[in-house]
Amino acid sequence: MIQIKNLTKIYYTPHQEIKALDNVDLSVNRGEIFGIIGLSGAGKSTLIRCINMLEKPTHGTIIVDGQDIPSLSKKDLHQARQKIGMIFQQFNLLSSRTVFDNVMFPLEIAHVPVKEARQRVSELLDLVGIADKARVYPDQLSGGQKQRVGIARALANNPKILLSDEATSALDPQTTRSILKLLKDINTQLNLTILLITHDMNVIKQICDRVAVIDDSRIAEVGDVLSIFSNPGTDISRSFINAISQKDEIEGYTDKILKKHDSYSCMIRVSFIGSSAGDPIISSMIKKYGIDANILYGNIDQVKETPFGHLTLQLIGKQEAVEESIRYLYANGLEIEVI
Repeated sequence: MIQIKNLTKIYYTPHQEIKALDNVDLSVNRGEIFGIIGLSGAGKSTLIRCINMLEKPTHGTIIVDGQDIPSLSKKDLHQARQKIGMIFQQFNLLSSRTVFDNVMFPLEIAHVPVKEARQRVSELLDLVGIADKARVYPDQLSGGQKQRVGIARALANNPKILLSDEATSALDPQTTRSILKLLKDINTQLNLTILLITHDMNVIKQICDRVAVIDDSRIAEVGDVLSIFSNPGTDISRSFINAISQKDEIEGYTDKILKKHDSYSCMIRVSFIGSSAGDPIISSMIKKYGIDANILYGNIDQVKETPFGHLTLQLIGKQEAVEESIRYLYANGLEIEVI
């Protein structure tokens, strides 16, 4: 659906060149929810804005549904943009227009017949759950309601792709969950390809099929979400995952804990995926090898409806027994990291 090759974006100032994107390659499949995560200044916003040419690339190829976007004429680009919806962090609603008229606006620009346009707006407001707010003005809405208006407006022209530029970063956690659920439902109901950027791995975890990690203007890693959560391949990916698993806090007092015991001990981080998250493997290990296990931290969650969790353990006992127990965990298909 989206093919990006050698995409580079350079900003020129009187004194320097700033490379916001550096030879980025990326592929997004039709109908998937694809996330792009990165720190502030990594280039993620520039990347998503190049796709609909809100930012003009310095060079590179961007193919969207078979069209080479940077090479389009002004007229053809205008038509192509109608099939690429976009929702923004700060909503960008017109304060002088009601909710109904905000959603109506892109249909007016596209010269859709009034009767057809009004029917479309009514359907969209019902879809996003704010049909009762049709005659209300934006300043009378909550942040979540404003974003629902933004989503309805982005869907007005029946786009094939929906771009989300930090659409939940200004919202509280509960509202964020409701907006992400709405995006997931829209993806399913409309078979809409969604490309979203975020700095929050929790957003990626909740709705994305695949994710690209962008670091210092380059793509550091791409993969399905579960694989990257269970086995991150780069330092930047690990840092995002550690931020929601509290591993960094645990490592801060590792030495202090290990020194409390005269017996041999080591600390491990166990990742549980799928059915193994419900199996009593740790209990079996303790009984089998006669060691002690001190639970330091644990959580279990879901990544795209697949059970996934981490357990940080201090294993205490004879060195040979501890090492055998770790091999036992490996043999049972668990991801193990010795801290």
